[in-house]
Amino acid sequence: MRWLGYVMGGALVALGFTGLVLDSDPAGWAWWFAGVLVAHDAILVPAVLLAGLVASRMGTAARAAMIVGSTVTLATLPTVLALGRRADNPSILPLDYGRNLLLFLAAIGLATLVSRWAGNRPHRRSPERGIDRDSGRRPAE
Repeated sequence: MRWLGYVMGGALVALGFTGLVLDSDPAGWAWWFAGVLVAHDAILVPAVLLAGLVASRMGTAARAAMIVGSTVTLATLPTVLALGRRADNPSILPLDYGRNLLLFLAAIGLATLVSRWAGNRPHRRSPERGIDRDSGRRPAE
């Protein structure tokens, strides 16, 4: 199966290069590709490495919030930037997506703070039975 994937991937790469050569403006494609490489190596990779460094020093809840928040931000970026909005059709992207994204990220942050606060509370034990009142179970001995 691996070799089948290699052959199919190679065929797609060859098809792409053929289309690139036959295109009317290969220099434009070259500039676009160079821009993508620079953006990837100068912006995206350092940002991901920095986010990984920050996440490695956080708790599980904060890492989960960071993953969810960045995924939702990346997925909604075209709507936040209003790509595709047209003045002659107000029904295309009619909402304030930037505000909604900020509200969603604030809700994720609040949920993370609440979960960290709830996780750091000391457990109360019932003195007469030795049962944890929060979980309802007997402590492990």
